[in-house]
Order: sequence, then structure tokens, then C-alpha cells
Amino acid sequence: MAKSSKQTAKTSKKEPTVQKGGGLIKPYLDQASSSASPANDYAVLKKTDLDRIDLSAFPKAKPDFDLPGATKDGLIAQWLMDWIDDGLKKKKLNESMLMPKKADLAKYLGVSVGTVQNAIRFIEDKGYVESKQRIGTVIRNPKADNQKIRKLTSKRDQAVIAIKQFILKRELEVGEALPSARELARIIGSAPNTTRLALEYLSGIGIIENRGARGNKANWFLDAVPELAENEVAGAIESETLIDQVERDLKQLIEDNYDIGDKLPSHLDLAKVLKVSIKTVHDAMCRVNEQGIIQSKRGRYGSYVLRKPSADQLISTEEAASLFVPAKDAAFYNYEKVERHLKGYIAQNTKVGDKLPSMSKLADDLGVSSNTIRKALQQLGEQGYVRFERGRYGGTFVAKVPKVKEDASYAWVSINPESIKSYRKAKSKK
Repeated sequence: MAKSSKQTAKTSKKEPTVQKGGGLIKPYLDQASSSASPANDYAVLKKTDLDRIDLSAFPKAKPDFDLPGATKDGLIAQWLMDWIDDGLKKKKLNESMLMPKKADLAKYLGVSVGTVQNAIRFIEDKGYVESKQRIGTVIRNPKADNQKIRKLTSKRDQAVIAIKQFILKRELEVGEALPSARELARIIGSAPNTTRLALEYLSGIGIIENRGARGNKANWFLDAVPELAENEVAGAIESETLIDQVERDLKQLIEDNYDIGDKLPSHLDLAKVLKVSIKTVHDAMCRVNEQGIIQSKRGRYGSYVLRKPSADQLISTEEAASLFVPAKDAAFYNYEKVERHLKGYIAQNTKVGDKLPSMSKLADDLGVSSNTIRKALQQLGEQGYVRFERGRYGGTFVAKVPKVKEDASYAWVSINPESIKSYRKAKSKK
């Protein structure tokens, strides 16, 4: 088993393996089918692996911005779609090529960055590109149905849902005019530009119609009564975000592969499996932690399963956090163990006014880092047991001798599943 663990650690960069309680199980990506696991449909794109398109590859003939009744972003969007279609057909472009930076493209066309950004949003709705923060905009085949990049729900998407809710709440009829984009933005609490993008999207799918335009201002009329999806019915103007998706995937992962007391993989391993960033995994883990499904400690202590997501809340989050049984000191942070040791040392060997050994001396004696000693002394200082003085004759001095009790060492219940079972049996008998 040790050998298998060692081999897995070496190959984890190529094929992440989910570890269960110190053992090995088949990778999560291989267990679930593509229809059951949304993580299977996404790819990990690294910016360094993508080829950025040079501005010289764009057509020399630029859009004619003097055409009447057309907006700049609409003209640029059509120009880009024609260029991508032609490039894919002639194999001058391929999927996963990176578009130039918006600022460079804006300078090339002589427009603002915001105009280019709006145009890219239009062609993204048509399936010509995919974009994600900190990566950029990637070319894709508009005929392909699958989405490659797992991304957050945008503000535009939330504005689309808000406008649908507004139409249904006001009971607008087909042919009736909508308020202006600026007025709608005020009503739904969104930015005017985001609202205009949402209106353009609704126009593209046939819900509203643009009847006559004056400059960049359009007159919007209802063309078809919208229908709300299940996740859009809620009163809050909010749709599923990436953290919501990862939270759901984490619960499914725990439900299928872990038992109470098992230790979860690191955030890094989970990020590789779920095709998201470590920060996204952290935020999702915090939610699962708040629901009492897992309990986490910083650093190498990790996260342990307290209950199955599908099970009822057998114990409250407060009980799960405060329920302890005698065990080894492994559940305590190093500075907590050092703090308890120093309390005993002060109580047995010193009196008020005595000077404690230096931090480096204490670190050598206890086999920990000086930062751990510093943190423990800071805790003792906040409790009033020691005081600090600077200068040649300074140091750490005893301010009050603590009263030390003979306390047992404690750890989480989740480390010992048998203790959980015995606790529940005893509680059920009551």
C-alpha cells in the first residue's frame, strides 16, 4: 500500500487520484459517466499551452462603422464571425487558439475596449468563442455543442433572468414596449451596459425585438412571452454559479466514495479532478463545512467527513465541532501543543518576573520552528501569562503563573468512526 501511495504521488500531475482515508480508489473522473458528472465535459486549459493569434492574421478590410442603423459592436461581431468561419474552413484557425487581447484588438479597429468586449459577448452567445478570466478568449467551433471551459455565471446571465422575471411580473403582452435599457438597469439593479447586453441576448433568442434604432439606443418590444427554467423561478435574481456546481459535485463525490471519518484529498487534488481553481474548491469546501458534512483544519490536518450529504443531520454543527474523545495530540495545531507545554513549564519551573529562554532555545528544545514558538507566546501574552520587553535587557517575562489541570488530549470524533457509532448508540438509548 505504501508503494502504491508513492507511485500515485509521482503520477498525480498526469492523472489525479482521489485518496480515501489513506488508501487508493479509482479516479472520480473514470467512475462516473459523462452524463452523470459535469466535471467530465470540461478541459483544463493553460494559458501557456495556447497559441495567441497575431493581429496580422485579421482581415485588412475593417468594418464600415458609417452604416446607418447598425451599432459598432454589432458590426464587429459579424466581422469576427465571418473571419472565424473562413479561418476554420481554410484551416488557418483551429480550436483553442487564443484571441488577441481586447485592448490590442480595440486599437486595431479604432474603437473602445468596451465595444470589443460587447462584440465578443455576442459571438460567444453564437458559440464562436469561449472566454474565462485569467485565460482569455479561445476560438471554438460554432457547430460543436459541448462547452470546454467551466466558468462562472456572468452578470449578463443574471440580468437576462431578471428581465424575464420583470416581463412576467408586469404581465407585458406581445407587442408591448419595454422600458429603456437605462430604466431597466435601474429596476433590476444592474449596470446599463450589462442590461443592454442582456437585451441583445434576448433579442437573439426571439423573446424581444429591436424596432428601429437611434444611434446606440434601441427600442425594444416584446416578441414572445419568456418561460423560466426551474433554477430561474426563485425570487432572487441569481443563477447557478461555479461554486454552486462544485459544491454539488463535492457532495456527490463524498456520497459515492467516502465514509464517515474518511479524510478527503487536498484542495489541489480536488481542483485537478473537478477542473477548477483551488480558490473555487476552497469556497465550495467552506459551504460543505458549514452544512456539517465535513470538518476542516488548516494545513496538513486536512478535512474529514462527518456525515453523508444524503443523510439527515445526525448531530448539529456545534456538536460536531465540540464533541471530543480522548486521542493523540494530532488534532491540535503545533502552536496549541506548544502553548499547553509552556503553561506547564511556567507553572512548574518559574515564578512571576522570571525570564523565559529565548525563542530559538525553546524551538530547539521542542523541535519546532521559531514561528510556532512566537505564535504560542503571543497566545500566552493575550491571556496575560507573559509580557514582552524589547532592548538589550528585554525578553519574555512571566506575568502570571497559570493553573494547569491534568487534561486529557483530545481529537476530532471524525478521526475515529467507532467513537461516532458508540456516541450515537448511547444517545439513541436516551
